[in-house]
Amino acid sequence: MEERHLDNDFEEDGLRNGPRRKAAFTEVQFGPMRLYEDQLQVLLVFAKEDSQSNGFSWACEKANFRCTVARTPESALECYLDKHHDIVVIDHRHSRYFDAEALCRSIRAVSFSENTVIVAVVKRPEREEASVMPLIAAGFSRRYVENANVMTCYNELIQLEHGEVRAQFKLRACNAIFAALEQSQEAIEITSEDQVIQYVNPAYESIMGYQKGELMGKEVMEVPKSEKNKPDLLESINSCIRKGKEWQGIYYGKKKNGDSVQQSVKITPVIGQGGKIRHYVSINRPLNDNNKTDKSSDRVQAESQTDNQSCKHKDRRKGSLDVRSTTSRGSDGSSQRRHSSMARIHSMTIEAPITKVINIINAAQESSPMPVAEALDRVLEILRTTELYSPQLGTKEEDPHTNDLVGGLMTDGLRRLSGNEYMFAAKHPHHLPGHLSTPLSLNDIPPQIAQTMENEESWDFDIFNLEAATMKRPLTYLGLKVFSRFGVCEFLNCTEATLRSWLQVIEANYHSSNSYHNSCHAADVLHATAYFLCKERVKQSLDPIDEVAALIAATVHDVDHPGRTNSFLCNAGSELAILYNDTAVLESHHAALAFQITIRDDKCNIFKNMERNEYRTMRQAIIDMVLATEMTKHFEHVNKFVNSINKPLAALEENGGNGEEESVKSILTSPENRILVKRMLIKCADISNPCRPLELCIEWAGRISEEYFAQTDEEKRQGLPVVMPVFDRNTCSIPKSQISFIDYFITDMFDAWDAFADLPNLMQHLDNNFKYWKGLDERKLHTLRPPPE
Repeated sequence: MEERHLDNDFEEDGLRNGPRRKAAFTEVQFGPMRLYEDQLQVLLVFAKEDSQSNGFSWACEKANFRCTVARTPESALECYLDKHHDIVVIDHRHSRYFDAEALCRSIRAVSFSENTVIVAVVKRPEREEASVMPLIAAGFSRRYVENANVMTCYNELIQLEHGEVRAQFKLRACNAIFAALEQSQEAIEITSEDQVIQYVNPAYESIMGYQKGELMGKEVMEVPKSEKNKPDLLESINSCIRKGKEWQGIYYGKKKNGDSVQQSVKITPVIGQGGKIRHYVSINRPLNDNNKTDKSSDRVQAESQTDNQSCKHKDRRKGSLDVRSTTSRGSDGSSQRRHSSMARIHSMTIEAPITKVINIINAAQESSPMPVAEALDRVLEILRTTELYSPQLGTKEEDPHTNDLVGGLMTDGLRRLSGNEYMFAAKHPHHLPGHLSTPLSLNDIPPQIAQTMENEESWDFDIFNLEAATMKRPLTYLGLKVFSRFGVCEFLNCTEATLRSWLQVIEANYHSSNSYHNSCHAADVLHATAYFLCKERVKQSLDPIDEVAALIAATVHDVDHPGRTNSFLCNAGSELAILYNDTAVLESHHAALAFQITIRDDKCNIFKNMERNEYRTMRQAIIDMVLATEMTKHFEHVNKFVNSINKPLAALEENGGNGEEESVKSILTSPENRILVKRMLIKCADISNPCRPLELCIEWAGRISEEYFAQTDEEKRQGLPVVMPVFDRNTCSIPKSQISFIDYFITDMFDAWDAFADLPNLMQHLDNNFKYWKGLDERKLHTLRPPPE
């Protein structure tokens, strides 16, 4: 038996193909635990030294694993009992030297071997591939077909380290977790997703009077329940936890002897594979009955049930922007946690703003009464989540339309489930200007088109009439008129001919084949942007450079859109998704391409005469607004606007007094708030269809539905995950999809924008359109319009 011990430094070794890895503790994150993995130990069991054993020895040296070589089964077992190796590699090629399977079984007979990875080195098969079942039956974890190449051996060891060995390392850590559960004074119960009991700790046995064997494998509903609980309490609890939300409150458990015990209970759903709930963990603490009357417990139960109403999917049309108070959730040890839960944060030398907020709350807890401290504990829990701005939805069954819309618009897709890759159907070159017949100036616009645009300053302007009159080129014509009205050429110091060429090339790069994301949508967003820019509050807030940037951003915000969502492109492994790392794929592409096609030709470069710093400011503003149209940060943008602008303005209006005008100006014109106003403006313009007159709203609903139907069709053809299953052209209810979109995305955002910009006509349209879709849905109609009488 020989042992190879390695230094901790890099060394070049030409024979063994490159530098060794530096030995160090490896940090492994396992849920909330941080684990430290020591240098791996490898045992090689080869009767004789040959190229294969040397290959693994040198690979261990390169990987900086501690390596021991044993020549006999006896010395191998003795060495394993002494060192507890992480990986054992046994030569299974030559049965005349020793029985590899017998050695493996001997190692597996050792109690701690369950966390060891054992590899069998087998001969390269001459004819048919042999079954691995005998190896698995003997206790081997893996088979390695002989290959003495050092790099192949090295790759095998590294894959084992990051695969099976790391998994076994985490499983070993579970023993520590279960040791803590076994010693806990609180009764702990773990159930499966189907609420089958999988574990109870000794404290549970002691308090409830059951033995583990009497409970394991039973459904929770089979265990006797106390009659002291409110009749619908169990239903309320299940309704809450099945949505992935924690439930906390007072509950009466029934002991084995029939007595009821009042408990403070916290039930936490545990998300596992596939993002689904895989377990429920229930922590129960008996309450002192001398200090709790039935009356007070009834009150707490009632509060718990009232609290649970917040778990239900609510109609977001009313009051969802209110600041809701946080109530106490019962005394379950929060006071103990508040002294230590954020202790580490105080030692940080670099503080992010959220860290400062948490520190302030933590400090306030120290001197607060118990109910306040517990409420602040709940606040801290919320602040620690990553999705601070995204409301939690009901279950898929409750509202499939909303869930699918959120899945399709607010995520970057499931990971690919097939080998199919989506490329743009036609890798068309981006169009150059100069091949379309477009008027030289506003004066040359044909009378019919000019007449169509006469009321373009009105919110009720019909963009579809312009689309028809211009033969699907509304963006160039509307752009010329709107940009002229806002003096864009004068601001940019460019000619009208340059602007015309620019509008022409941008419009040419929208896909007319898309039913929704085409140049008509861009023209519609440009029209809404121009309308909002004329509102008094908006004018007070923005500078001329902001207005010009907003008009340009609206014009280019969906250029070269393929008619598919970000989720689709990520799932399909498209070139764009790879280029932009599955993050804001389309929005990044729209912004980048807009500048590429603008600056590559002087004939359409509207920025060519701008001063450098002014151009940088303009460019940054345009990019920021285009990226703001991405829906994953929808609620973040809306909530920041409400908290930074709506609420301070409302407070000023309520208080009145001297200096109000100056204070309003300060809120409206601060650099940070101007950015929020521009983001909100383009977001509202981008999805303003439900606030248009009914006929326009219906047309847009039909167009977006058709585009989603086409995506679902293609996902099914290509074997990709179906991002929005409800958008199946054979079964989809368009009214339901519109109701969900308005409830989830539109109402709160336009309530906030209306409070700022004063848009009563839009809100009236929104109300009328919502009632229209509700009426169709109540009649169980799935179509855009009711059938003719």
